[in-house]
Amino acid sequence: MKGARIALVLAAMVVGAAPVVQQASFPPGVVRAGEYRVSPPAGPAAVVAGAVYDVGPFPLNTPELAPGEGRDPTVAMCSVCHSVRYITMQPPLPPEVWQAMVRKMIDVHGAPIPDDAARQITVYLQAHYGTRTR
Repeated sequence: MKGARIALVLAAMVVGAAPVVQQASFPPGVVRAGEYRVSPPAGPAAVVAGAVYDVGPFPLNTPELAPGEGRDPTVAMCSVCHSVRYITMQPPLPPEVWQAMVRKMIDVHGAPIPDDAARQITVYLQAHYGTRTR
């Protein structure tokens, strides 16, 4: 809790406001545990001592990958470490970049992807999320 208060004080110092300390039993910023209110978008709010801020809804949907050969191993292998959203939010990438990206996941990040699956994933990403197809 001490670390959270220090972070709040540091954050307040950055924006030039008084530190905000919440006295509730919930973590800072939570209105009610397990509940999120939908608020209309607003401009920057003034920092008010003792205020509790609300966040918008958290998107729980996962985007679908394009249908095609290699989709299943891509979902199976990539979603072990991260959401497939990371694939869909990439800009169109050249084939050699997708190949390097799959190699990096294996060599640098230690993804346990067999060679055959890595080839299928690479071909799939090049075919559906490459510069020639998007």
